[in-house]
Amino acid sequence: MNTPDSTTSQASAVWLVAEREIASKLRSKAFMISTGILLLVALAGVLIGGFASKAPSTDAVAATSQTASVAEALPNAEVTEVADRAEAEKLVKSDDVVAAIVPGDESGFGYVILAKESAPSSILMGLSKTPTVEILQPATTNPLVRYFVAIGFGIVFLMAASTFGGTIAQSVVEEKQTRVVELLISAIPTRVLLAGKVIGNTVLAMSQIVLLAAIAVVGLIVTDQNELLSGIGAPILWFAVFFLFGFILLASLYAAAAAMVSRQEDIGSTTMPLMMLVMLPYFLVIFFNDNPLVLTILSYVPFSAPVGMPVRLFVGEAEWWEAVLSLVILIASCVAAIWVGSKIYENSLLRMGARVKLMEALRG
Repeated sequence: MNTPDSTTSQASAVWLVAEREIASKLRSKAFMISTGILLLVALAGVLIGGFASKAPSTDAVAATSQTASVAEALPNAEVTEVADRAEAEKLVKSDDVVAAIVPGDESGFGYVILAKESAPSSILMGLSKTPTVEILQPATTNPLVRYFVAIGFGIVFLMAASTFGGTIAQSVVEEKQTRVVELLISAIPTRVLLAGKVIGNTVLAMSQIVLLAAIAVVGLIVTDQNELLSGIGAPILWFAVFFLFGFILLASLYAAAAAMVSRQEDIGSTTMPLMMLVMLPYFLVIFFNDNPLVLTILSYVPFSAPVGMPVRLFVGEAEWWEAVLSLVILIASCVAAIWVGSKIYENSLLRMGARVKLMEALRG
């Protein structure tokens, strides 16, 4: 049984290893430059997207002969004349026009506006008074915004997992090649070394996530995208929580996979399956971001939940209890991954030469 003193000493040893991992990355010019570039690209993406959405553009508008004069008076409008309301609805539903102005007496204006998924603000602002707007196919979120939010969460998780996962793997193999690991193990337990590596890289990865989130918020505020900011704020917080446990899960497995080999050139043979487990869910979430059934399934799978669940929360397709349930599943998977990873790591770390087979690493 561990005494309080031994527990304290182990905690101190874990933090010493974590500090060593953090310091080595912060001293790396390549890491600092790549982080800076990533943050600048993220800021530029948010700013460009925000300013582009506000830039004036020509709106394709359908109108009948009775309402053509109203449509032609709109600024930046390209008018397509149609025979009747049925033809106008067809053009709106097929996205050939953003809206249609057709005769109608419901609002007292003599005409109504037809829109597909949301009221066209640019057209409404061009009218002296606001008539009735009829939505033909209501949507919870803008499909383009939904797509870019899925890409944003996916890219951040993919890059962080692959970058820091690869860093952990290289660090483990480097220590084996140089025999430094033998000195480390003589001073501290194997699991303490593993815990320090995982914690150190988790701190670095979470720091990047916090910086990216802050940049996204600042960018949205600068470009006056308050509506999008209010909608994406909670999903970003959920993403950070999911990312934390998802990264710990992957980091433990990356360290274990790297411990099974003794040369840098052999790392790919054991870490490639992990990379596939990260990339495949990423692409599935991107491709099926508008498929509620597939996205729901992916939001409960541990390797895709850090991206799938925040996207569902953003588009309003998930309740709070679903996020909690998915997080519980992820945490349970994280605990299992730590247990399996530590077993493989402990049984493989001091074995040099040929690659250690998975079953041998599990058996010891």
